[in-house]
Amino acid sequence: ESSCCKASNASRLLKWLLYRRSLDFLRYNSTSEENRRIPKIYTKTGDKGFSSTFTGERRPKEDHIFEALGTTDELSSAVGLAREFSIDSGHSFTDQLEKIQCVLQDVGSNIATPRSSARDSHIKKTKFSSQAVIELESWIDSFTEELPPLTNFILPSGGKSSAALHVARAVCRRAERCVAPVVRSGETDPEVAKYLNRLSDYLFTVARYAAMKEGNGETIYRRPE
Repeated sequence: ESSCCKASNASRLLKWLLYRRSLDFLRYNSTSEENRRIPKIYTKTGDKGFSSTFTGERRPKEDHIFEALGTTDELSSAVGLAREFSIDSGHSFTDQLEKIQCVLQDVGSNIATPRSSARDSHIKKTKFSSQAVIELESWIDSFTEELPPLTNFILPSGGKSSAALHVARAVCRRAERCVAPVVRSGETDPEVAKYLNRLSDYLFTVARYAAMKEGNGETIYRRPE
């Protein structure tokens, strides 16, 4: 396990999820000896269309909180897929992608803790640091120094690693749109929205970098005749 994951607040979110699962298991599953030995992944607690936040509040599954949380999870999956392609291609930035996935767990912890129902202890555990934004900016600047100037509108392309990173970038933009109303309502730390905004810039930049390092051309937009 990487050092970033060990230091991450994601461990607290994981403990919360496991705690919820264990309580739901005891409450809803059979008390037979076999079921006590083999916990089930399903709990049936969401069958009526509601789910729980980190604060214990029950909200509809279509609530802005869960929309933002689910899209952030989807983003982490997209980054994970891009990272696998990048590992296969021998890129040097794969550790950065792993750290980003860890930070996205912290983003999820913060989103899952709506301020309207959070206690001080909840907020302290899931506080999001602006340091993550500064780090992304440093990485972007470093890659940009090596890239040729962008003079045309490019399409997602440049090989599997680059194209997968562009997909992650597009999902990141959607995650940012989902988080925006949650931030405006005061339920989530504004630094979370700032991080997602900067992350999409990073993913665009590193996608171009991947294409360059692999010697793949990027497809330039041309107006169809």
